[in-house]
Amino acid sequence: MRLKNKTAIITAAASGMGRAGVELFLAEGARVCAVDIDAGALAAMAAEIGAGDRLTTVQADLSTAEGVRGSINEAAEALGGVDILWAHAGIPGPGGIEGLDVAEYQLAFALNVQSAALGAGEVIAHMRKRGGGAIVFTSSVSGMVGSMWSPVYSSCKFAVVGLTKSLAQTFAPDKVRVNVVCPGLAETPMKIGFTGRGASAEAAKAAEDKYVSGVPLGRLVRAEEVAHAVLWLASDDAGFVTGIELPVDGGFTCK
Repeated sequence: MRLKNKTAIITAAASGMGRAGVELFLAEGARVCAVDIDAGALAAMAAEIGAGDRLTTVQADLSTAEGVRGSINEAAEALGGVDILWAHAGIPGPGGIEGLDVAEYQLAFALNVQSAALGAGEVIAHMRKRGGGAIVFTSSVSGMVGSMWSPVYSSCKFAVVGLTKSLAQTFAPDKVRVNVVCPGLAETPMKIGFTGRGASAEAAKAAEDKYVSGVPLGRLVRAEEVAHAVLWLASDDAGFVTGIELPVDGGFTCK
């Protein structure tokens, strides 16, 4: 078990990649606090997984500073300390910038960037008490190469990569490693937020097919594949790895 006796916080944990991470981290021996805005989905997940007191949940709105900071501290208290943070919260945001709705832009930035920065800034004190730790952010292939579909999302995810590389240096003296995973388009509930955006089902499918045509391995990434990449970054197996952006994209960004 790669996370035996470790404690972990995972945000946006009630579905998709986050939920896959909860299940995998538990299987690898960790005690996990799952954070999400959807209290009902958290309760349903906890009941389905049935991990007893090894899984706790916190409902929080991570678009606010109070929600981020409060959830980190509540989770840390429930777990008795924090070894790992997977700051996974994010949304696709608006699809274009012509006539951009500023409120939609600010929400995208708050969830994709601000929640990561505030989460790291709050959890570092807890990790110092443990003598070190691991922070993993979620960016995207759109944080490595520009996205014509999602310029706002892409700019947010580039910011997360920059945050990673900065904090890897800042937190190194504390023995806290900071890395970022960069998934490609995934088979998760959020997928339609990128391929759809109000388009017809046929147009969404065409957009997905166009994306897949550029993936050397010829398919979308699965949630559990991203979770396994995060597991490695969070575990002692990656004990000398910090400041990297790890694509999980079937080769999309290698061209």
